[in-house]
Amino acid sequence: MSFLHQSHFFTTVNHLRDLPKTIQSEVAFAGRSNTGKSTAINVLCNYKRLAFSSRTPGRTQHINYFSIGPARTPVGYLVDLPGYGYAKVPNATKIYWKALLSTYLITRPQIRGLILVMDSRRPFTELDRHMIEWFSTTTRPIHILLTKCDKLSKNDSINALRTAQKSVFFYKTSGLQSKITIQLFSALTKIGLSQAHALLKYWLVGA
Repeated sequence: MSFLHQSHFFTTVNHLRDLPKTIQSEVAFAGRSNTGKSTAINVLCNYKRLAFSSRTPGRTQHINYFSIGPARTPVGYLVDLPGYGYAKVPNATKIYWKALLSTYLITRPQIRGLILVMDSRRPFTELDRHMIEWFSTTTRPIHILLTKCDKLSKNDSINALRTAQKSVFFYKTSGLQSKITIQLFSALTKIGLSQAHALLKYWLVGA
């Protein structure tokens, strides 16, 4: 059984002052609204509704923490961030989310890496590129999940991965390329599940 399968909801944060005073490692999950971010967390942790997922973009409106391991002695945390992009929320709310996310991602020392979730059919949007360039200032690694690849044929999935890898190559001159890894992922067919499990275990517990 994957160590992620012992997961629990921990807390919801809507203000930076409410960030938990924990010392364990954290892995943040970010992505455009409706790319399957919360669903990916549920599948990785083998829960149906650990992270709340919805077909309505923008339903994740706070920073949600999920502990990994025994509830009293967790080994780390997965952190579900509000989706960015076309969420149907007031502009003032979007500005607040941006400030909350930026401060958390840049200043939180417990973060070991960023899981950036992209729809395999529409990867590397302008907002995704901004997120990569912005988070890279922390010098921490980024792992990209190309979700919903089950909606593509096998050949189209391979082509989508190759195209995305070429997009990563774009960052070679800036030195970011070596910090970015990428894979196909499907919550429905479990494509890429073991690969993502292994990476998260390495980031959280170093083994």
